Amino acid sequence: MSIVNNLHGSEEIIFYIDLVTNFLKKKHLLKGIKEFIEEKNKYAQEKRNSYGIVMFQANDNPINIYSKETSNSIIEIVDEYWDSREMRNSFFENGLFEIFSYIFWKSRTARKIYRVVIISDKPSEFPEDYYNAVYGLILKAKKFSTFIDIIRIGKDPDYSDTVKLKIIASETQGGVFYCQDDKHFLSVLGSLVQSKEDFKIIKEEEEVLETDKSFFEHLAVELISLDSNDEEICSICHQEKCPICQAYSDEINKCFNCNTKFHGCCATKYASSNNIGFNHIFRCPQCSTLLKIDKEFVDMVFSEDKGEEGFYTVEEVEEESIVLENFREELVEKDQDITDAKTSNGIKKVRVGGFFGTDIEVKTNNIANKEGEVKIKISDIKDLDVKKSITSLNPPKKRKDIKLCTICGSTVSGITCPNCGANVI
Repeated sequence: MSIVNNLHGSEEIIFYIDLVTNFLKKKHLLKGIKEFIEEKNKYAQEKRNSYGIVMFQANDNPINIYSKETSNSIIEIVDEYWDSREMRNSFFENGLFEIFSYIFWKSRTARKIYRVVIISDKPSEFPEDYYNAVYGLILKAKKFSTFIDIIRIGKDPDYSDTVKLKIIASETQGGVFYCQDDKHFLSVLGSLVQSKEDFKIIKEEEEVLETDKSFFEHLAVELISLDSNDEEICSICHQEKCPICQAYSDEINKCFNCNTKFHGCCATKYASSNNIGFNHIFRCPQCSTLLKIDKEFVDMVFSEDKGEEGFYTVEEVEEESIVLENFREELVEKDQDITDAKTSNGIKKVRVGGFFGTDIEVKTNNIANKEGEVKIKISDIKDLDVKKSITSLNPPKKRKDIKLCTICGSTVSGITCPNCGANVI
C-alpha cells in the first residue's frame, strides 16, 4: 500500500456537459460552474489550476476548450452553444474518448492531476462495446492521476446505467451523485471543490498490463541528439564520460522538452527505479515528460541487476574462477575419476544447463579440489554463450535523425508523421 502524496502539481478540471434535456436550466449550470471555479482558485492559493469543457453539438461534433485559468471562457462556451447542443441522445462514452485523448496527449509533457466532472441527465444508448472501450481507457488514465466524478441530474429513481457509472467513478477514486433539483446540484458541485490530493487517497500499487505496452510506447518520446552548442554533460552523473561503462562512446542525448541530458547507462539506471511499469519508459526527472529508451539495452541491464543465472558481473569476471556447484554431476561421472576424463590435449567437453544446454570446453586440470567443489576459470571456457556485463558494452547510440511532429507530437524518423500524416521538415 502507498499513499498518493507526491502529486503536488496543479489540477486541471474538465467539465463534461452531457445534458440532453432541459431539466437543469442553463442559468443554474452557469452559476454552479462559475462559483466552483472562483472557489477553487481561492482554495488552491499558490497552485495554478486550469479548466476545460466538452459539450456535444446537434451535428455530433464536440465543442471543447482546455487549459483556461478563469471561468470566463468556460461560461462563454456554455452560453454560446447551449441552444445548439445535442438534445436527442447522450454521448457519454464519446465525451470520455475525447477527454482521455487530451489527457494522454497533455501527459506526455506535463504532470498534473486531472479532474473530470461529468454532468449528465440521461443514460447513453450505445452498445456495450463502447463501454468496454471506455473502461480500457479508464485503466490507462488512472496512471496519469485522473479522477472522475459523475453528477446525474433528474428525478428518475432507477437509471439503467447506475452500475456502469459507479464502476467508472470507483475505478478513479471518484463518486456518483444524484440530484433532483438545482439547489442540490449546486450543493454537490460545490462539495467537489476540495482537491483530490487533500483527501490523501490510499491506493493499491497497480501492475501495468503487458497488453498496454504498445500504448505507452507510442505515447512516450525518444531522447534526441544534442545540438551543436549543447554542453556534453550528463544531468544525472554530471560528467562527460559515463561513470558506469567508463566510455566516452556512451553518447549523451536529451529530453526534447527541457533539454535534461542523459548518458544511455545513466538513463537506464534512473529508469530502473523510476519507470511507469515498463523498464524502458520513465518520466523526465526535470519536466516529467514521458520518455523511452532502447528496450533491449534496458532488459540486459535489468537482467544484470537481478543476478540471473549465467550473467557475470564485473566483480565476478575479475575473480580468478566461478563456482558452478549445480553442474558438478555433469562434469564428474559417478564411477570415473576426474583424471580419467582427460583427453590427450587436456580438454574435456561438458554440457552446461541440462540436455538442451550448451557444450563448453574445459581444461580438466583446473577442475577438481579435495572437497569436490567444481571451479572453471573464465579464461578456460570456449564457445560459451555468456551474457556480457554492462561495463563491457557500449550503449546503443540514438539515431540523429529523430524529429517531433509539430502537429501531434509523435516521433518521426522520416519526413512524414506516421501518426497524423503531416510533413515534417
